[in-house]
Amino acid sequence: MAPNCLMWVAGRDQPGEAMLMPVEDPATGEVFAHCHAASTSDVERTVALAHAAFSSGTWARSSRHHRADVLEKCAGLLAEALPALIAVEVRQTGRAIREMNAQVPSLVRWFKYYASLLRVEERPVLPTSGKLHNFTERLPLGVVVQITPFNHPLLIAVKKLAPALAAGNSVIVKPSELTPLSTLLLGPILKEAGIPDGVFNVLPGHGVVVGEALAKHPLVRKVDITGGSAAGRAVGRIVGGNLARYTAELGGKAPLIVFDKADLQLAVNGIVFGSFIASGQTCIASTRILVDNTILPQLLDKLVSKTESITRRMGSPGNSGSMMGPLISAKQLDGVEALVAEAIEGGKAKAVTGGRRMLGTSALDGTDFSQGYFYPPTVLVSGKGSSILNTRIWREEAFGPVIVVVGFDTEEQAVGLANDSEYGLGAGIWTQDLAQAFRVSEQIHSGIIWVNTHHRNDPSSPWGGSKPSSGVGSENGMDAYHAYTTIKSTIINYASTEESLAADDWFREGGTAVRYG
Repeated sequence: MAPNCLMWVAGRDQPGEAMLMPVEDPATGEVFAHCHAASTSDVERTVALAHAAFSSGTWARSSRHHRADVLEKCAGLLAEALPALIAVEVRQTGRAIREMNAQVPSLVRWFKYYASLLRVEERPVLPTSGKLHNFTERLPLGVVVQITPFNHPLLIAVKKLAPALAAGNSVIVKPSELTPLSTLLLGPILKEAGIPDGVFNVLPGHGVVVGEALAKHPLVRKVDITGGSAAGRAVGRIVGGNLARYTAELGGKAPLIVFDKADLQLAVNGIVFGSFIASGQTCIASTRILVDNTILPQLLDKLVSKTESITRRMGSPGNSGSMMGPLISAKQLDGVEALVAEAIEGGKAKAVTGGRRMLGTSALDGTDFSQGYFYPPTVLVSGKGSSILNTRIWREEAFGPVIVVVGFDTEEQAVGLANDSEYGLGAGIWTQDLAQAFRVSEQIHSGIIWVNTHHRNDPSSPWGGSKPSSGVGSENGMDAYHAYTTIKSTIINYASTEESLAADDWFREGGTAVRYG
């Protein structure tokens, strides 16, 4: 990786006017690269170039089959570049390489899915009264902005890019200042695939400068953000001032319910995957584990055993045997430590495993944990005579590998606990009782519900929250494509001239009846 990484604007690497941003390896604390950051004047220039590319029609007015062919080529070239992309993703995020080896190759599906959608999209002809032919078509919005987070830099960028490009828009991506490098690598790949200059741009920088300048620009017709609820609300207020489109995938505090009819080992495997993948730094992480009291002791025994096994096998993210990597930054680590310590020291919770920052060296490979931002998978339960339900760790999104386990006695109580949150993005249910699965899933207030699985994500499956704190709109599927378009209705009168003269003279003399609509 070059020591100074440039912005990607109008089909080429370009320097930014703001100060260079350091990019840190979360496993070691080492700054291994610097990235050019955009200034407000860089934003102004890039939006103008993106708008010019859109107005030229080279991409926006190209045929759907052409755009589909280019997206297919994007998928192929992305697949060829996987080794380099995975290496950068591991280094900048601290995610274990075994996770990235599984996740990053799946990205080609989004380009392929939207390429296929373009090829089969139908133009509706609507039923109308009289001799009228009314057809509709989907047209691109123009310049659209995508603000992406640190936890899944490539995955979330591609999830947003594929439908936006399929629709014919010009795109500007503002990646997280913590993880800008892999998104920048997409520039040459998409250019080689046939994306015209100016249609795809990447502006690294800080949200308060670059994100705000992009969101408030009058030529930006849509902003799509994945991030925290506070940031989502702030950006939404700005976007609303321009009456632009807005999609936001925000926070989560996902419940995972284990009923007495669940297979315990399957449920435990599901809990640790749903909770500790990406070191718990996902908006859909299953952080509130609700367990039938009749099986709670057995489940806790298995869960602690499984969790301690993960901890023993933590090490360098580049080690294929490492189960989990560090948190993204010192700030993130401090936040997780503070939430856990507050609950434990206040007597509301106790840690049955984990609960403290990792120090010392890895038994797996000798990695010095104290140099990075490692935090072990942590299981919290209520303290003696106290309720963990009255803690911030139950309410707030920790964005780390920390789960709260709470027992319940009835199905009704489980549903109430699950819905006891301002968030409503993801939820999980574990039971072998199919009727119970249907019955409970209908009552959970969440945009995504998994039964006997977790984190499943397909380009065709809508992905979005059901409560304001989890965002507005959704990613994936036809809905995401439509959200990047405006609909145009064309109505053609095919009546003969004589019929039109007889029926459509509104201001004829004689006062005879005329049609309306």
